[in-house]
Amino acid sequence: MSDGYPTAAQKEALSLICGHEPMPTAMLGERLLSAREPSTNPGYARAITHMAGTLAWRLQAQGFIAADGADAWRTTSVGRALIACTDAGS
Repeated sequence: MSDGYPTAAQKEALSLICGHEPMPTAMLGERLLSAREPSTNPGYARAITHMAGTLAWRLQAQGFIAADGADAWRTTSVGRALIACTDAGS
């Protein structure tokens, strides 16, 4: 977290969640991975998908997303305003 301000990766995750809510953490990880160039590093995919959980935790702590069920996320009004998301759940 950078002093309460979301990082570029957090904004990316927030946009992904806003466009497809409710979004399970696993799906967030898959979408973050597919948005990046492939790597020959054997641990790359696992690291990116693991990052999804960390990003979701930070976004929830900042009040930008809220849990929706066991392992899914929805944006809050504050989160949608931050990224000017008007298509929540599309």
